[in-house]
Amino acid sequence: MEKVLLFAGPAFLVAVGYMDPGNWATDIAGGSKYGYSLLWVLLMSNMIALLLQTLSARLGIVRGRDLAQASRETYPAAVNYSLWFLAEIAIAACDLAEVLGMAIGLNLLFKIPILWGVSIAILDTFLILYLQRKGMRYMEAFILSLVAIIGLSFFMELMFAQPHMGELATGFIPGIKDSGALYIAIGIIGATVMPHNLYLHSSLVQTRRNRKDDEGIIAAIKYNFIDSVIALNLAFLSMPPS
Repeated sequence: MEKVLLFAGPAFLVAVGYMDPGNWATDIAGGSKYGYSLLWVLLMSNMIALLLQTLSARLGIVRGRDLAQASRETYPAAVNYSLWFLAEIAIAACDLAEVLGMAIGLNLLFKIPILWGVSIAILDTFLILYLQRKGMRYMEAFILSLVAIIGLSFFMELMFAQPHMGELATGFIPGIKDSGALYIAIGIIGATVMPHNLYLHSSLVQTRRNRKDDEGIIAAIKYNFIDSVIALNLAFLSMPPS
């Protein structure tokens, strides 16, 4: 158990990416129209995400490179510049959604004007940079506390909603009702499997100290896999269509 806690953390930071408003919006849209029938898509997406995150973690552990560094060493310059350009666009698009989402959330909860909400959201960047300077464990503890709040909120919401477990179980039987369900299913997969998390995970696992011999590498892979399974399944439980 002590070794599991020693390696725990990176996957929980990655799990935040699976709890963003875009995922919730897609899941809620599917749940409001098709009930529990698309739960199997969410489960399949989570399994794909777990596979990809495990592979990215292994890249960081075995090669000592994150995905960006491995791409730079493997691909020609033209491909690397294209990947960099696409990554910058993706970062800007994701940041825009998160900043506006927080500003709108503050406006709905506390009637704070959107402009002030955006200014408060911008301060998040400086907070993360400060915690990163203090040490990765401080940032992980902060992020984990936010994830715990989200998990507790969804657990309480589940208690209030009191879903019928028999109907919920039928949602894990694969099936597409119509073309609209197909579009939402594609949206769920796209919102769950996100490339930027692969870059992040392959970098974060390198913050853990482990022996570089075969035995140490195998142990690191094992405990990071356990970390990924726990974190991503907690993220999965916080995102069912409602």
